[in-house]
Amino acid sequence: MTLKKLGIGLATGVAMVLSTAAGHADSHGELTVAYFLEWPTPNQFAQMEGLYEEALGMKVNFVSFDAGTAMSAAMASGDVQISFSQGIPPFVVAASAGQDLQVVDVAVSYSENDNCVVRSSLEVTKENAGELEGKEVGVPLGTAAHYGFLKQMAHFGVDTSTMKIVDMAPPDGAAAFANGNLDMVCGWGGALRRMKEHGNVLLTGAEKEELGIQVFDATTVSSQWAKENAETLSKFLKVTADMNAKFAGESMEMMLPVVAKAAGMDEDSTKQTLAGFVFPTVEEQLSDKWLGGGTQMFLKEVADFFVEQGVIDKARPSYDEAVDASYLQAAASM
Repeated sequence: MTLKKLGIGLATGVAMVLSTAAGHADSHGELTVAYFLEWPTPNQFAQMEGLYEEALGMKVNFVSFDAGTAMSAAMASGDVQISFSQGIPPFVVAASAGQDLQVVDVAVSYSENDNCVVRSSLEVTKENAGELEGKEVGVPLGTAAHYGFLKQMAHFGVDTSTMKIVDMAPPDGAAAFANGNLDMVCGWGGALRRMKEHGNVLLTGAEKEELGIQVFDATTVSSQWAKENAETLSKFLKVTADMNAKFAGESMEMMLPVVAKAAGMDEDSTKQTLAGFVFPTVEEQLSDKWLGGGTQMFLKEVADFFVEQGVIDKARPSYDEAVDASYLQAAASM
């Protein structure tokens, strides 16, 4: 399947749900939040302990997803009001297709926790990456892993049109890789750790950053819902920021077992994963590096690259309207 066809499929999936009215969220006094399993974050302590419900004064349902593309569709249909830790590439795909989404905070930065792994028996490294042409790779399309895969292949001069690219969620990709059914696989979190048991990465997180491959997730919302529920959203972001601060302080060991349970992981794996995560403070998020301009520029870079690769048809002229820091600013003053 060509990248162009893949892009059409992604855009079509978004278009199919755009006609459904979004933003009917609080009609029953409940909030639904999308998140990932095997993706431990400090806010999951609040998820498990009912701290979001206490602060927001309503029932908060957390629903797990396999990929950020599905989160976009769920927000478009109104089934989900907040997506926590959605990858930037799936956000860009949806926003470029016309979905009215916004980034409202930076959830986590994780260059070491998102990558592609090549089967050990192939003996392929960054020195002979050209040998990947013609190989079969499992990639969750439209995600940060997909973006990283395309950027790495472009860097190594690998013609992806020669490869068989299969759309696979990371857990499925890890299982197929373990069974010897793929030459290369891409993913994140616990699935990535399992992938590494059978192969090697081509570039480290630091090496990817040198190539301009930023890897971070955001809290994203439907802008319509956000406008209608501004206080609720700001309170949600406040609780999230408080959990990050608590975790960065002296409470990490106390929070770890609870976070591990929420993430569906054991404590050792949770600790290993968290070691590769960075949770920017509110002050850092509001700086020029992030929501003050840097994130908007990166959204445009990703979109333009996806157009160049044939993943999406067109990019927005600007993604300034796809970022709104006002809710986080309000949270900072609570």
